[in-house]
Amino acid sequence: MASTEDKAATNKENASSWKDTFYNPRTGEVLGRTASSWALILLFYLVFYCFLAGMFALTMWVMLLTLDDYVPRYRDRVPYPGLVIRPSSLDMIVNKSEPLKYAEYVKQLELFLQRYNDTEQETNKECISGNYFLQDNAEQMEKKVCRFKRDSLSFCSGLSDTNFGYSEGRPCVLLKLNRIIGLMPRGNPYINCTVKKDSQIQMQYFPSEGLIDKMYFPYYGKKAHENYVQPLVAVKLLLNKEDYNKELAVECRVEGSDLRNNDERDKFLGRITFRITVVE
Repeated sequence: MASTEDKAATNKENASSWKDTFYNPRTGEVLGRTASSWALILLFYLVFYCFLAGMFALTMWVMLLTLDDYVPRYRDRVPYPGLVIRPSSLDMIVNKSEPLKYAEYVKQLELFLQRYNDTEQETNKECISGNYFLQDNAEQMEKKVCRFKRDSLSFCSGLSDTNFGYSEGRPCVLLKLNRIIGLMPRGNPYINCTVKKDSQIQMQYFPSEGLIDKMYFPYYGKKAHENYVQPLVAVKLLLNKEDYNKELAVECRVEGSDLRNNDERDKFLGRITFRITVVE
């Protein structure tokens, strides 16, 4: 009997001890600390984290003072531009007798050329051909844009031939350089395309000789050059019947300047290769 009473007393004491770990009514402690102790430790952490937040804000403010809203601080990752093709496909199959088969290519070209329409370009400046368009006046942060006339792409402009030559089996492709701030290529850059495997295929370039005019350089960045559009070179493949039903590998390169086009680590640096098959 006494043993049973001792066990009950022990259980009651253990339950009371367990409750005291959260709140001890005798000492007024909560989780082992008095109210003043909790106030001091909370004050310490408040001051500590406010100090950390202030240090972070200060370092961010100092870093932002070194940045320019118009020009990135570091621009050495991509010193040379890549070459981009439109339509954005490196493997094209064109069935000249079925418009639905090449309609997507035509749609891509038309949408891409919308920014080159006269209505979009009329507010841009007529620049002097063959000269860099330098605009280093710091007082005027927004830079002017040289006008690129869509009709300079002639038969590949989509103005006289809305199918860009796809309906006649002589398709057009458009080429442009990636934008790089401050780039001023030395020499007179132009696009030159060749068909691999010694195939002899004639091509037409628009503008003439595939020239990329230097008046479109340099580029001053997305914020300063908000309405900037890259100069385009159109290549029209003058295919004949004997060229149909063959996969033709075409390589286009930027020539005539110091822009790199032979880096084996980057197949798109200053060059691009695409395959095209025209089916009757």
